[in-house]
Amino acid sequence: MDFALNDEQRMMIDTVRRFIRDELQPLEQRVEDEGRLDDDTAHSIIERSRAVGLYALNMPAALGGGGLGAVDSMLCEEQFGHTTDILVRRAFGNVYDALLACEGEQVDRWVRPAIAGTRTCGLAITETGAGSDAQSIKTHAERTPSGWVLNGAKHFISDAGWSDFFLVSARTGDNAISLFAVDKGLPGFTLGKDQSMMGLRGTTHYELFFDDVPLEPMALIGGEGEGFKLAMGMLGRVRLALVGARAVGKASHVLELMTDYAKDRRQFGQRIGDFQLIQQMLADSAMEINAARLMVLHTAWMIDAGLDARDWISMVKVQASETLGRVVDRAVQVFGGMGFCKELPIERYYRDARVYRIFDGTSEIHRGIVARGLLKRGAELFDLHR
Repeated sequence: MDFALNDEQRMMIDTVRRFIRDELQPLEQRVEDEGRLDDDTAHSIIERSRAVGLYALNMPAALGGGGLGAVDSMLCEEQFGHTTDILVRRAFGNVYDALLACEGEQVDRWVRPAIAGTRTCGLAITETGAGSDAQSIKTHAERTPSGWVLNGAKHFISDAGWSDFFLVSARTGDNAISLFAVDKGLPGFTLGKDQSMMGLRGTTHYELFFDDVPLEPMALIGGEGEGFKLAMGMLGRVRLALVGARAVGKASHVLELMTDYAKDRRQFGQRIGDFQLIQQMLADSAMEINAARLMVLHTAWMIDAGLDARDWISMVKVQASETLGRVVDRAVQVFGGMGFCKELPIERYYRDARVYRIFDGTSEIHRGIVARGLLKRGAELFDLHR
C-alpha cells in the first residue's frame, strides 16, 4: 500500500478543490438562507461540472464517466466534504454502482443518461420499518403477464424531488429481494411529504408511495432475487464515500477554520491557540482525522485489489462519522458564542454532522458488524500484517 500522491492525483485533487472553492462554496449561504437550490442554478452547476470532467467520476470511462478506481474516487470524495450536500449532489452526481448491473436497452434508458447528467437517479431502500435493517422491507413486486406490479412505500428518500427515476428495492418472494428502476410519473407512483430535517438544508427527503405501479420486464435490474446483494454492494461504496471520505473532508474543513480562528482570536492578552486546552482540541482533531483518512484509503485500496472490504467499510463508517461529530463539537467550543451563531457556518456544520452517525446504518449497527466479524474470523480480520 502506497498512499503517496502522484502528479495526476494531485492535479485531480487541485481541480476538484478549485471547482468547489470557486463554484460551490459561494452558494452555500444562499442554500442555507433559502432552504433550496433553484433549478436554473442547479442545471448551471451540472453543466460547468461536466465541462471540466467532474461529473460521475466513479462510472466507467467507456460509458462517459470518470473511470476512477476506489482510491482515486475517495480522494475526490474527501474534497466533496468541503461543501454542502445539495451542491455536491448537483455538481458531481449520484450515479450508483448498482446501475452497472444494467444490460442491453437498460443501459441506454437509465445508465447513460444518469452518467451524462440528463437524468438523475434516486435510491429508494429505506422504509418506516426498515432503516438499518434493509432486509425487513415490505414493498413488494408481483409478476404479471406484462411485467411487474409494484406496491409499498419508502421514506427519507434523499433528493426525490429532483430525481427522474429511482432504484427501488422490493420483495419478489418470501426470501427474495429484487431491485427495480422505476421512472417518476408512472401511474400509481406518488411523492408524499418532504420530511424537514435538522440539517442538510436544500436536500429533500420525500416519502414515496407505490400503488399498483406497472413496471416493464426490463425494469428488473440484475435478475430476480439479486436486489439485496446489489443494494449491499452499492451501499458499501456509498458508506465509504458519502460517510467515510466526506466525513473526513468535512472534519478537515472544520479543523482548518478552527485552527485559523485559534490563531486570530485573542483573550487575556494572547491568542487562544496558545492555551493548552485549545491546543489539545486541535491536536486530538488532527490525529483522529488522519486516522480516519488512512482507514478510508486502506479500505479503498482493498476494493481496488479485489479484496472483501465489507467489515472494513463498517469500521470506517463508525470511525469517520464519530470523528466528524467530535471535531465539530470541539469547533463550537473553540469558537465560543460565535460558534453557536448562524452568522458563521460552524453552527451549520454542527447540525449537518449529526446525521452521519445515523444514515446508511447507525454506528451501533456497524459496531455489531465489526464485532461479529471478529468473533467469527478472529482479530486477524483487521490485522494489516496478515
